[in-house]
Amino acid sequence: MTTERKIRRNLLTASGLALALVLVLLYWTDFTRGYFASLDEAATNKNCFCELEGSINDCSCDVDTVDHFNNMKVYPRLQSLLVKNFFRFYKVNLKQDCPFWPDDSRCAMRFCQVENCEEKAIPQGIKEKGEHRDKTASFKYTKEAQLEKSCSDIEDFDSALGFLDTSISDQAHKEFELWAKHDEAEEDFCIVDDHDVDAQYVDLLLNPERYTGYRGDSAHRIWKSIYLENCFGGNNDTANKFSSYMPHMDLRDVCLEQRAFYRIISGLHSSINIHLCSKYLLSESKDFLDPQGIWGPNVKEFKQRFSPETTSGEGPHWLRNLYFIYLVELRALAKAAPYLRREDYYTGIAEEDEEVKLAMHDMLSVIESFQSHFNENALFSSGIASIKFKHDYKEKFRNISRIMDCVGCDKCKLWGKLQTQGLGTALKILYSEKLNLATESGLWDKPHIEADPIFRLSRTEIVALFNAFGRYVSLDPLALSNSSMLNIFVICRLSTSIYEMENFRRVLR
Repeated sequence: MTTERKIRRNLLTASGLALALVLVLLYWTDFTRGYFASLDEAATNKNCFCELEGSINDCSCDVDTVDHFNNMKVYPRLQSLLVKNFFRFYKVNLKQDCPFWPDDSRCAMRFCQVENCEEKAIPQGIKEKGEHRDKTASFKYTKEAQLEKSCSDIEDFDSALGFLDTSISDQAHKEFELWAKHDEAEEDFCIVDDHDVDAQYVDLLLNPERYTGYRGDSAHRIWKSIYLENCFGGNNDTANKFSSYMPHMDLRDVCLEQRAFYRIISGLHSSINIHLCSKYLLSESKDFLDPQGIWGPNVKEFKQRFSPETTSGEGPHWLRNLYFIYLVELRALAKAAPYLRREDYYTGIAEEDEEVKLAMHDMLSVIESFQSHFNENALFSSGIASIKFKHDYKEKFRNISRIMDCVGCDKCKLWGKLQTQGLGTALKILYSEKLNLATESGLWDKPHIEADPIFRLSRTEIVALFNAFGRYVSLDPLALSNSSMLNIFVICRLSTSIYEMENFRRVLR
């Protein structure tokens, strides 16, 4: 009997423990939605490395604010604006020799080649304006300017002023022109080469940015040079930290200007990588006479480049730097808005020119409405030391524009030079004393502005600035048919990098 009671008691105890365990499991299942249950979107979001949230750091706004503002307001406008003729033709010199090492890494793949645009495809207004673009401050010192009709052609003052030697030697003309060009370039943050003999117009719609197969030692050497050779001095240990894998924690130990420089370069790198992942060469057609590439999103490549597991935990911080550079360029557009409203965006196609002007006014008003712009005055605010830092910034970005001439893939070089020039133009706007003076004097509010104002941007700079900020390219239908993951993919620059982040988030969920 005693044994029987013990057995019964043990059974009751076991039953009680089992019941308790079941209750615990039921509670845990309800609490966690089940270990094998499909996670809801909110739970998945927290586990996705590209689901950024919170402060962007060194700025006054957060990721969600930028996402909403860009995806809802900026991106749709850029799509329709940047396919217009004024923005699609970019003049650039792709034949410049690499100034740092032998040009020994030319890409032989056909997808690396830039497709030339026919002369007749370029609007006449763009070509005419390009031919007369030199009539700026430097033009007045050229011999051609002295030969143009002036008041002296109408009235002959030789008899009264015959005793004066009014001629200027050819050497003096050249020296005056060099001085004026030096003054104009003093505020430039990059090398502008659209004046070069080898510079040609490129149709950006015919040459969309996408993965061409260019990779390996040559591509790595480019980025290593940008990161390592453009650090702000210091000892070797400090210099060696400046790589794409520089731990974000180490950035706390450097000054704001140096940290901002690194984050801008890192953001540029992230933007380019996102585009390459979203327009990846998935396969090639077998047509021997006219083989075509098939491009589409490559989520595996995206994870390889940005996942914490493959980047020592740094990938999400690189993605956050994309938001930082976006805010820098957004602020530049807002600051230059009064000037940009006075631009005529002339191509010679009257109806389209008017459409572009109206679209630009709308776009600039939206950009100015943003409530949390980057504060450019936080940089270079330490007195005399800031003057040297600003000079260093200019030299380093000019150096980066030279490094872009070393890219072995012509199509990659095209977009690298455009993005660098766009970024350099943004920095020129943010830290231009001439623009500050013109704005403070109310120059942009005057009904008429002289042909040669104190501050000006060339057409090439404007094209680079807007294409760097957001570049829309119509998508090849073949690429869509090969992507069951995404409904649509469009390629732009910074604006679309952020837009496409949301597409990758959907896939990774």
